Amino acid sequence: MSEIARRGVCLVLAAPSGAGKGAVGRALRQSDPDLVFSVSATTRPPRPAERHGVDYHFLDRAAFDALAGAGGLLEWATVFGHGYGTPRAPVEAALAAGRDVLFDIDWQGHRLLREALPDDVVGVFLLPPSLAELEARLRKRGGDDAATIARRMQAARDEIAHWPEFDHVVLNGELDAAIADVRAILRAARLRTCRRTGLAGFIAGL
Repeated sequence: MSEIARRGVCLVLAAPSGAGKGAVGRALRQSDPDLVFSVSATTRPPRPAERHGVDYHFLDRAAFDALAGAGGLLEWATVFGHGYGTPRAPVEAALAAGRDVLFDIDWQGHRLLREALPDDVVGVFLLPPSLAELEARLRKRGGDDAATIARRMQAARDEIAHWPEFDHVVLNGELDAAIADVRAILRAARLRTCRRTGLAGFIAGL
């Protein structure tokens, strides 16, 4: 059977730091060639092993502000003193070509992205099994001192309070189950009638 043309989906994965959105996102991308990652722009310095243009577009503050001021970012915010934003052009090109775009952004980014592309966003919020487990994951990850972990835990509580703004909430207690849940959400979003731009033509040709 011929493929029916469709518009792409903006799949937003949001979660408090340490809740596993990176692991879920990587698993989805590895198994799905039609899912592309939205590489955010940021003013923070790269962490070890992070690559410019792959993990983030690392910009200085002046360049970041200029891009935002020119309308080149779909959404942007300042988090822990650093700017984070979504470049507009590659996202709009992917959607028009029927490719889905995965976003690893926070609740603020999700809210702004939904305002910019109201018909294209599917929001998924990942919950940790408990705050104690979340703190343990942050400590195990390393690289942050006690004060930073305390700030991240407070930010996690604030972030979790925004769960009602999302279309779906997935508990990430067992990674494989969480991946399967998010994969099912994406599959359903792709099959929505409103996204299948070639449906009328396909049916007319039956």
